Amino acid sequence: MKALRTWRYGNWFISVVSGLLILVSFGAEHLLNGAWNVTVGPKWWVDAGEHAHGSGLVFTLANVFMLAAVIVAGYGIVVKAVRALLVKFISIDLLVSIAAIGATLIGNFWEAAAVTFLFAVGHALEIGTMNKTRAALAELVAVAPDTAVVLRDGEQVEIAAHQVRMGEIVLVKNGAKVPVDGQVVSGSGAIDEASITGESIPVEKTKSAHVFAGTISRGGFLQVMATGVGADTTLARIIHRVEEAQDAKAKTQAFIDRFSKWYTPAVMVLALVAGLLSGDVVLALTLLVIGCPGALVISIPVAIVAGIGRSARNGILIKGGEYLETSAKISAVAVDKTGTLTEGRPQLTDVVVLDAHLDRREVLRWAAAAEAGSEHPLARPILDTARTEGVYPRGIPGSVTPVVGKGIVAEVDGKRVLVGNAPLLTQYGIVNDAGAAAAADHLAAAGKTPMIVAVDGAVLGVIGVADTIREDAPEMIRRLHAAGVEKVVMLTGDTRLVAEAIGKATGIDEIYASLLPEDKLDAVAQMQRDGHTVAMVGDGVNDAPALATADIGVAMGAAGSAVAVETADIALMGDDLLKLPEAIHLAKRTVNVMRQNIAIALLTVIVLLVGVFSGGVTMSMGMLVHEGSVLVVILNAMRLLRNANGDTSMSQARASRSRTSAPIMAS
Repeated sequence: MKALRTWRYGNWFISVVSGLLILVSFGAEHLLNGAWNVTVGPKWWVDAGEHAHGSGLVFTLANVFMLAAVIVAGYGIVVKAVRALLVKFISIDLLVSIAAIGATLIGNFWEAAAVTFLFAVGHALEIGTMNKTRAALAELVAVAPDTAVVLRDGEQVEIAAHQVRMGEIVLVKNGAKVPVDGQVVSGSGAIDEASITGESIPVEKTKSAHVFAGTISRGGFLQVMATGVGADTTLARIIHRVEEAQDAKAKTQAFIDRFSKWYTPAVMVLALVAGLLSGDVVLALTLLVIGCPGALVISIPVAIVAGIGRSARNGILIKGGEYLETSAKISAVAVDKTGTLTEGRPQLTDVVVLDAHLDRREVLRWAAAAEAGSEHPLARPILDTARTEGVYPRGIPGSVTPVVGKGIVAEVDGKRVLVGNAPLLTQYGIVNDAGAAAAADHLAAAGKTPMIVAVDGAVLGVIGVADTIREDAPEMIRRLHAAGVEKVVMLTGDTRLVAEAIGKATGIDEIYASLLPEDKLDAVAQMQRDGHTVAMVGDGVNDAPALATADIGVAMGAAGSAVAVETADIALMGDDLLKLPEAIHLAKRTVNVMRQNIAIALLTVIVLLVGVFSGGVTMSMGMLVHEGSVLVVILNAMRLLRNANGDTSMSQARASRSRTSAPIMAS
């Protein structure tokens, strides 16, 4: 019943009733020819009708039905035109209203009915097809689960998903949708995260793993502690961002809007001047109809809606139309090394002992004791290895002083311990002997990050830490080049030797090494001064200045980060590097569709103008072509919702690539 009421009182109902009245009018014209002929109005009015229509202002039974069709289809159009005028805006509806009323007053009932009917049908089709371009958003809303099964007092209770409380244990069974964001506290299973990351391959989840609302269990049984419910889930944030992004205006759209504000009044002036000079009322009214900028006005927003919807479906969140347009111009991509080009899970690989009185475990013990007070990513592999080898520190250092870009200085058992690079030793007046320098260079040449360990001014040894290049990093760089990116630049705080090792393995174009966070900002700014539109990919913490400076800031693996979803210009919800070139490729496709749509709209108006002044286009024909151009523009944008070459995720390419295993590490 609800669907029936929606149809009955919607645009389609108006169009159908108007169309039926037109058909009845034609029937009355043929069956009751000449019946109820009444000529009304002053002579100049009747003469205008004769000039335009050939029969004067004559009311027949057929014309009554035709007039009814005009009223049914035209009432809503006139109301919208008046509302727009009340806020001092000249709308397309006003042009159609004037044309329909004018045609009616001169007795051209068929043209008035045809114009309003076709406009109503076109509007109904426009709404329907526009809704299809928003299908990606509707799909996101649809994946949100309605119910959840929670443990309360030891019993399973089914409740509405929004009623789950933070910290409650939610049960996720095979085939069920995950109703909340949370952390697995018990069980194991495979979760399909396509609705969030765009990655169709299920991800194995065990204790301590994170899950997201709207994802689906493909096997197993999980007990999940709720950490995000209702509007605080990742899915809810994505839906909110997509809604905002689809409504945000691109620069081109803002220009078109400004142009339309002047264009529509200009059409009215042109119609008035043409009518006065020619004395042809129908010419003036026809110019109003064919001058409607409907296709032009809708050309940009429909492409943006489709493009952003398509990207969201693939796990790529783009902030809005402006960022979509900018992404299409990206000519340089700057990437942080750790966690972007590498897995971000460093491991300790070497302990080089330089003091003959010590062994490996003793050097490791001093390094671990200093790093026990550090949150730096390099501290974790040292502490993990120390625990494995039985030399994990029992306490924390007396003091800890991190030195950005160089290392750490700590007080352990009354001794000053340094763990870091050669510049750190120089800063504290410690001579870096030839053995330490040679060991550090050897490790760096192998793609490992060397850290020199010194206690009270004496160098004890060098520790090597390494990460692994992401398997899709070389392919990402290749695809970025294929998408039109001129160069891909690595920005890292690590040494030149380490950076060159990963650069060689991945095919990176340029390397900036030994950078502090502010140096990364300067590197991005320099590329912009060189004329590049720059995208920066980073972790959003150490790279925050560079991300803010870049034309487009890209956050990787944003599904678990509320901040990344809200602040990044482009948020890649998964860890698939190939989503970056896919985003740029899609942005270029979207901008191309925008340009095509503008060309279609302008060409249609030009052709119709030529047709009107040559006498080959009537009002109804002009409206038919106008509404047809609107539909062509929308359908052209809907092509963005289909898969295209280049929209290939990591899962589709994984089979054709072998794993790269060059070890590297970054700061």
